[in-house]
Amino acid sequence: MSLPTIVVLDDYQGFSKAPFERLQSTGYQITTFTDTLPPYNHPDTRQDAKDALVNRLEPFGSMRERTPFPAELINRLPNLKLLLTTGARNASINVEACQARGIQVAGTGNDGAPAPGPDSTTQHTVALTLALARNIPQDDAIMKSGGWQAKDAVGLPGKIFGTVGLGRLGVSVSRIMHLAFGMRVIAWSTNLTQDAADEKARAAGLPVEDETGAKTFKVVSRDELFSTADVVSIHVVLSERSKGLVGTGDLEKMKKSALLVNTSRGPIVNEDELLEAGKKGLIRGIGLDVYGVEPLPKDSEWRTTKWGESGRSEVVMTPHMGYVVADNIRAWYEQQSDNILRWQKGEALNTQYKDNGY
Repeated sequence: MSLPTIVVLDDYQGFSKAPFERLQSTGYQITTFTDTLPPYNHPDTRQDAKDALVNRLEPFGSMRERTPFPAELINRLPNLKLLLTTGARNASINVEACQARGIQVAGTGNDGAPAPGPDSTTQHTVALTLALARNIPQDDAIMKSGGWQAKDAVGLPGKIFGTVGLGRLGVSVSRIMHLAFGMRVIAWSTNLTQDAADEKARAAGLPVEDETGAKTFKVVSRDELFSTADVVSIHVVLSERSKGLVGTGDLEKMKKSALLVNTSRGPIVNEDELLEAGKKGLIRGIGLDVYGVEPLPKDSEWRTTKWGESGRSEVVMTPHMGYVVADNIRAWYEQQSDNILRWQKGEALNTQYKDNGY
């Protein structure tokens, strides 16, 4: 079998260079793109932009990506043989379409023992929450322009932290907000029960309830979560069922003083409806690390310095940095490099996808 050509997509910081050097030294041809073309499956992507993406990818047989791969794009890439991504799931890849073409798809897992302490996304969620509550980006800009105090901060102790989803990340963030900032935690998701939440509290090293009998992780209705939480944080997995899960009906129930933070996936919150809520100032602040289209288009209405003015909500945005830790990304590229060699030898791939990533 001749060595395949490899394309590395969306490597914004160039982390793949060192892990892929060993492939290059053995004859593999590697092309790296540090920019991202418009997603093929987005309704606003013109046909010429779709064709440009196909023209970019068509010569290559193996790739590592964060670009969405719907069935129509996959079927326009006759040379594609291997598709590598990060993580144990990726809802933007149509795995069934790949399997129909004999294209193997694999992700990355955790090698060895996990690092001590909270993971990168947990840290970023807490950082966004604090940035909103303490006005860190706004005060930094004011200071650098010669100003002084302009707005009060939000105290978190005794306030209610509402998590939409109580999986690994929901538990991790909730634990910190409870222990470090004295927040009361409430949780909701479609099938979450109080018994399950109690077990998650135990597993996190927390008591199931306090001395008054109040639950550490209290399961509430959807209406109660959005109407009573002072901070709402999104921690559910993106799927067809969770797309647009949070929308105007939920946002209108929130306190005007509340904050909403999304570090999960952009489409879980209806982005257009959230944008309108921000323009109207329905809630005090919005923290975003994820978007429906990434990178966020330069002409996006989110990209304005007018947030916080004329009744608008405060908005703090970061460019999907919740997972961008150098050591982690280098390790993922090493795993992908290993998978390419395994694939070339006809060996089983590590973290191979069997379906659409769930």
